[in-house]
Amino acid sequence: MDQSNRYANLSLKEEDLIKGDKHVLVAYHMQPAEGYGYLETAAHIAAESSTGTNVEVCTTDEFTKGVDALVYFIDEAKGVMKVAYPIDLFDRNITDGRTMLVSFLTLAIGNNQGQGDVKCLKMHDFYVPWSMLRLFDGPSMNIADMWDILGRSRVDGGYIAGTIIKPKLGLRPEPFAKAAYQFWLGGDFIKNDEPQGNQVFCPTKKVIPLVYDAMKRAMDETGQAKLFSANITADDHYEMLARADYILEAFGPDANKVAFLVDGYVGGPGMITTARRQYPNQFLHYHRAGHGAVTSPSALRGYTAFVLSKMSRLQGASGIHVGTMGYGKMEGAADDKNIAYMIERDSADGPYYHQEWHGMKATTPIISGGMNALRLPGFFENLGHGNVINTSGGGSYGHIDSPAAGAISLRQSYECWKAGADPIEFAKEHKEFARAFESFPGDADKIFPGWREKLGVHK
Repeated sequence: MDQSNRYANLSLKEEDLIKGDKHVLVAYHMQPAEGYGYLETAAHIAAESSTGTNVEVCTTDEFTKGVDALVYFIDEAKGVMKVAYPIDLFDRNITDGRTMLVSFLTLAIGNNQGQGDVKCLKMHDFYVPWSMLRLFDGPSMNIADMWDILGRSRVDGGYIAGTIIKPKLGLRPEPFAKAAYQFWLGGDFIKNDEPQGNQVFCPTKKVIPLVYDAMKRAMDETGQAKLFSANITADDHYEMLARADYILEAFGPDANKVAFLVDGYVGGPGMITTARRQYPNQFLHYHRAGHGAVTSPSALRGYTAFVLSKMSRLQGASGIHVGTMGYGKMEGAADDKNIAYMIERDSADGPYYHQEWHGMKATTPIISGGMNALRLPGFFENLGHGNVINTSGGGSYGHIDSPAAGAISLRQSYECWKAGADPIEFAKEHKEFARAFESFPGDADKIFPGWREKLGVHK
């Protein structure tokens, strides 16, 4: 059934919809299945995303038609369609009247993902008007609060050198805490990797006190504050709260140095919101494990990594992993920097929409996945700044001297870039950075050809 007469209005102008402040706008890349027309399929998507079905029903009245989602733009040649969703469609809390991300996803990424007349349907951008933006929680903490704990300026406090305990599974409590101590002697921030939790060989109630002891010893030895991101992800929200409460109690007077890591993609928006609302004084570390199932460029449906990151800011993530923009081991490209810009700036351009955040607190880009001191200068140059948290597992524990030396090499890499120095010349005066060349010779050969001769390395 062609529903384009009701669920499409190509005369609507985007600037008028934005000015009206009453619609969420969504841009999709769509291809219809063979035998279906483009506008016909687009209208069916809008219908399934709002008030319609595949037949006329007797219960529809004029008010219902007033909250129809409408296709307002198509470019069949480029496979782009845009839909305007009236904000009244979206669910509100009965407790406080605020809105929720699950409702946005239910409509905009709901039944339309399974339509038989659709070959490809992927959300690439969305726009939230002020009238709805103000109903989202947004972040309560971000990198500025971490800079404060580390004794830095709350403005442009710079790079936070972090790691992931490696191996990510298989360490018992004592080796885990020892690995944390070894890194903290040179670095700032440690996170549980996403599978680490309460395994039988490394129970939470045994490892957490040991980690806190390692943190205290490292702080005493270095005279510097340290940060720990603890994974509280669980199927049950009450289990999450139990883990979080235990960790805060264990860290006691240093509980402000604890972040909570939540696997936001596999756990879902409910877990992010639970952590955000129950623990507003803790940095909420959004880990996106599993997101590639829908965000990968090879995936024909779902949404992009850009969309995922933008949604995380609405939910209140203090920081989210944003990939390495082609400089690490995961999928990505240099222009992925617009993901970081969208979550950290108050005014930013997406692929299709400009978003004003109206003062909503920023979400911090977290960089991980195959990074080391040699790859970072190019990353910083592409991004244009170093105000990120970088968790380098192999880049720290793979350093030829020690995890602490690996951490120091990461910070020196940032200092090198910030000073505009030549990395080879900088390495001659900074041992840990120089030894990173020997630690990661494959990367050194690729990024800095001729480094052996210049640094006097003959092996």
